[in-house]
Amino acid sequence: MALPIVAIVGRPNVGKSTFVNRIVGGRDAIVHSQRGVTRDRSYHRANWNGRDFTLIDTGGIEMESTDHFIAPIRAQAQMAMEEADVVVFLVEGIVESTADDLAVARMLKKSERPVLLAVNKMDNPGRDEAIWDYYSLGLGTPWPISSVHGHGTGDLLDELVKLLPAADDGEDEAIEAISVAIIGRPNAGKSTLTNRMAGFERSIVSDVAGTTRDAVDTLAVHEGKTYRLVDTAGMRRTSKIDESVEYYGFVRALRAIDRADVALILIDATLGLTDQDQRVAGIAAERGCALIVLLNKWDAVEDPDQRDLVRDHVADRLIFVHYAPVIAISALTGRSTHRIWTAIDKVYANYVKQISTSKLNAFLTEIRDFGHTVSKGKKNLRINYMTQTGTAPPHFTFFANHPEIVDDNYRRYLENRLRERFNLEGTPVFLHFKSKD
Repeated sequence: MALPIVAIVGRPNVGKSTFVNRIVGGRDAIVHSQRGVTRDRSYHRANWNGRDFTLIDTGGIEMESTDHFIAPIRAQAQMAMEEADVVVFLVEGIVESTADDLAVARMLKKSERPVLLAVNKMDNPGRDEAIWDYYSLGLGTPWPISSVHGHGTGDLLDELVKLLPAADDGEDEAIEAISVAIIGRPNAGKSTLTNRMAGFERSIVSDVAGTTRDAVDTLAVHEGKTYRLVDTAGMRRTSKIDESVEYYGFVRALRAIDRADVALILIDATLGLTDQDQRVAGIAAERGCALIVLLNKWDAVEDPDQRDLVRDHVADRLIFVHYAPVIAISALTGRSTHRIWTAIDKVYANYVKQISTSKLNAFLTEIRDFGHTVSKGKKNLRINYMTQTGTAPPHFTFFANHPEIVDDNYRRYLENRLRERFNLEGTPVFLHFKSKD
């Protein structure tokens, strides 16, 4: 059974993300004084008094605004309400209730979900007269809290867990899923691909670069297997990041790559491979996850010569991740996106592959018989033994008489031979050399 879900809703800048961070005990949600920082809904695991549940942080709901993103943000919040078992409606005690507060209250009454009305920013306990105005919303007794200082949050959570569905014996079982980070520079089509693979509109899609500001997790099931898709903020050089909000999104993207098994590097084929694409690939390679390169918007590149040029540039400029398969797709139309699932399964299997020591040393015998080795002065390299010392990604350790003379050319030679023999497509491989003693 999945964990019960609690949606946090309210108008912009009332402290929803601060409240989420207070409950989960970390800094999972981006917090900033700028309005509209949270756009997509994001999921965070929480626990209170031994009861686990999932918090959904949502964007601020506004009814009247010229902001391009207001309608999709409101739609995302409504999806969260429909998905939730309990809703926490956050307002702020430093001002009187607004027309937007009243509009959100009407939405919640129609949803027929249990609702807790929390009056935030009550930083000075004992001044509860500020909550009286919120009785007019018709959602029961308001709960005064301070997300910053923690005042009143314990009482609110005590009431919250009472409203959650009855616990199931299997509720605490973690869902085993392959973690897939969808990365790339801004406006490459990451959110469109996330929605395509998830089968519904999980992320807000817009032609405005930088729409996604947080790393958004989505569980997707394909042919009986579960995948955790992480739509990330567009990654660009830190020198080009001029908003602190965008910087936090960049950091979240790095964290998403760190916990990913597989990274899908999305490249806009209409623009070709850029320096930013190279940097994104380099970041993923350094962090050691399996890689797949996706040439998105391929249907918009109609000239065969231009297609060949794009592929040649990818092969040439991404030579440092030559092991990553390349797939041409259209996230918008769905063209060839079915091939992504097969590729994920394949590179993940290679990422966690374990090769027996006997097979590795049979391979090493062939390498020695071939006679290719390294010499430096009077020293001649002789590898006596090898074994696999890690997975996810694979690590191999070679025991030799003079490990210090191994150069980059010989490392590449051994890596290429390993890949040919044991089919390690899509995964990085790390080689270590130690003294035979």
